[in-house]
Amino acid sequence: MQGDTESLSALMALIDRLRGEGGCPWDQRQTARSMSRYLLDECQELVAAIESGDPAAVREESGDLLFTLAFIVRLYEQQNAFTWQEVCAELHAKMVRRHPHVFGHATARTEEELQRQWAEIKAAEKRGQAGGS
Repeated sequence: MQGDTESLSALMALIDRLRGEGGCPWDQRQTARSMSRYLLDECQELVAAIESGDPAAVREESGDLLFTLAFIVRLYEQQNAFTWQEVCAELHAKMVRRHPHVFGHATARTEEELQRQWAEIKAAEKRGQAGGS
């Protein structure tokens, strides 16, 4: 089985092939806006698979959602707007920031305290930068 980096690289290479010369005309025409409508469909299909309790269906639908998301990220990379690495680095930093009870010195004894901390951190992020989520 390929490692995480190799798997992601292979996925991005597949998207490049589909969108490149000699690729698929449908894929070549897509924009982030045209692809965005598939996100909700794929999320709903993943939720249905999870609720069905079928791991094979969850794996398949997770792949469909990941493909759609990776496709959209690649479109933005091609516009030099941001990179997949930037998405991952920003997400990593956000999750570390929002888990001070794991990565910092904060404590939370109950799930309610965790949820309160999360909400406070998220609100502070939104006040500090437009578009933080």
